[in-house]
Amino acid sequence: MKRHYLFLFATLCFSGIAASPLSATTYILPEMGSRLIGSNKQHYVQRDGRSLESIATEYDVGLLALMQANPGVDPFLPAPGMTLIIPQQILLPDVPREGIIVNLSEMRLYFFPKNQNTVHVYPVGIGQIDDDTVTPEMKTTIVQKREDPTWTPTANIRKRYLEQGIVLPAVVPAGEDNPMGHHALRLGAYGGVYLIHGTNADFGIGMRVSSGCIRLRNTDIEALFKAVPIGTLVRILNEPVKVSAEPDGAVYVEIHQPLSESLSDDPKTRPIIQNASVKKRLQNQAISVIAFDKAMENRTGLPTVINEKESI
Repeated sequence: MKRHYLFLFATLCFSGIAASPLSATTYILPEMGSRLIGSNKQHYVQRDGRSLESIATEYDVGLLALMQANPGVDPFLPAPGMTLIIPQQILLPDVPREGIIVNLSEMRLYFFPKNQNTVHVYPVGIGQIDDDTVTPEMKTTIVQKREDPTWTPTANIRKRYLEQGIVLPAVVPAGEDNPMGHHALRLGAYGGVYLIHGTNADFGIGMRVSSGCIRLRNTDIEALFKAVPIGTLVRILNEPVKVSAEPDGAVYVEIHQPLSESLSDDPKTRPIIQNASVKKRLQNQAISVIAFDKAMENRTGLPTVINEKESI
């Protein structure tokens, strides 16, 4: 039964760097007026048969983020001898630095602990393309924390399992067969049906794999669970383009592949809609149109300088 849960729950689930006890990539917050944090690392691919998923797990980044930063790489068997970019330089989302922020387009969760000058960044899995499985944008709070949660499948989930020939119990007990893992944070919006939780699978982080929930690796959700109090503000955004004019004069853009709305969409070429804030920031800066258009085309998810003076 566990293998069925692993396979099907992969597609069904409604439900400067500083040292830190939190299991995450932890950054010192930049000064106000700056949103650029961290620096990218490099990974030399050995002849060891490791997949890109394994390498992503080692550095606690998402699989799609690693693929976007290294276009053309074989996700199952990266070529020995190649050097991968590990995407750990990031522009903070353009919202207040408080609580939890999830940017769906980049499949990252940001946690800003109170009274600390740090931000903890986690890769996440999010909802799939179908209308009843997509993760919605929202502003809400954490209303419940559950350790060793049970899983109560919704009617839609039970129907989908049944289509695979599996009759789910009304409640899946806590344990290794539970697709929610060992920790869950319930969000108050939409009647509490969405959660931030762990997993009993070894794949799917940094991908669109759930039916709406926010999924973290188990070490990450355990650390977040311990650090986040009930009542914490949670914002879920969908912003594939981030822009920052840094204090040193450099203008950065970070562009992610937009979320598909149908199976026929190609996120590598799908038009990207820029929100009003991004448009305003771009209009107020002397940028290279050529550099910006190139970044829009490449969609690497890496912060890129687009100043006129930097692109000549």
